[in-house]
Amino acid sequence: MNKILIETVNLKKTYQHFNGNITLFSKLNLQIKEGDLVALVGPSGSGKSSLLHLLALLDEPTVGDIKINDTFTKNFTDEKRDETRRKNISIIFQDNNLLNDFTAVENVMMPLIIKGENLAYAEKEAKKILKAVKILDRSQHFPNQLSGGEQQRVAIARALIAETNLILADEPTGNLDFKTSKEIFSYFLKLKKLKKTIIFATHNRELANRADYKLFISNGDIKRVNAR
Repeated sequence: MNKILIETVNLKKTYQHFNGNITLFSKLNLQIKEGDLVALVGPSGSGKSSLLHLLALLDEPTVGDIKINDTFTKNFTDEKRDETRRKNISIIFQDNNLLNDFTAVENVMMPLIIKGENLAYAEKEAKKILKAVKILDRSQHFPNQLSGGEQQRVAIARALIAETNLILADEPTGNLDFKTSKEIFSYFLKLKKLKKTIIFATHNRELANRADYKLFISNGDIKRVNAR
């Protein structure tokens, strides 16, 4: 039986707005296990990206806590949050967040360099993953020399190289054509077999239906829905 990798405990998130406070989640309790492939679905503005930011420890809940590997994170210092992300979490942002002064292969190498791996090993692994996402031929190009879809593939490669147990993705195939989207999703399926947990926000109905299950977000409420 797979263990619980990430859990929300009575989670509430309220944002201040000039028209009054906006509460996205209230008393949210989720348990997501190792090897789960989960689709976050719901209308735009429902809170999919906000939930991913909370799970990634990039934002703090107003009330409640988040457990990662059975450890509560609410009272973590900034240094401990950074360490937890580095060791446990890979993030694929909707806007890529690539480093403009570095080539594609250098961007992908970065997580391994931060971990202290030597440059030769980091470059070898980066090229291997760039080949897997079919963009190795653009490895020496800078982000501004790549199309939106190519940038997204580099961002996905950068997230995958870290080999963390949890991958959080915000519209990971949003800028990709249908064929490439299916190829990226097939890579997610391979990671699932390695007991990696993947939570991805998407508007792509076909990809959402291929997840283990969907979490449908609407009006501050989250419901688990079987994908098939």
